[in-house]
Amino acid sequence: MGLTGFGVFFLFFGMILFFDKALLAIGNVLFVAGLAFVIGLERTFRFFFQKHKMKATGFFLGGVLIVLIGWPLIGMVLEIYGFFLLFRGFFPVVVGFIRRVPVLGYLLNLPGISSLVDKAGESNNMV
Repeated sequence: MGLTGFGVFFLFFGMILFFDKALLAIGNVLFVAGLAFVIGLERTFRFFFQKHKMKATGFFLGGVLIVLIGWPLIGMVLEIYGFFLLFRGFFPVVVGFIRRVPVLGYLLNLPGISSLVDKAGESNNMV
């Protein structure tokens, strides 16, 4: 969990600092390594290389590779798109969990935000 957390931190910090190549590269490596340690190598490979997720995996890992090569802005755009394609099945669960958190749940249930969150929480809207 620590590797994944540090990976997310470095990715966020790298984007805050105007897409710093080194921080984004460290964040990508730590995030993927942390994911492999959390769910195991075999499950990680099975998750990323399922037949219906090959497009998403290509975008995500291609974005990681492009960031490592040195084009952070293009790489992060590809990576974020691949991330949303890969993990879109988890979004309804995450939205349901956040709605139960006291302050965040109130914010997500505001009239304008509620409809956006409902659309984002649908599992089949991102193609």
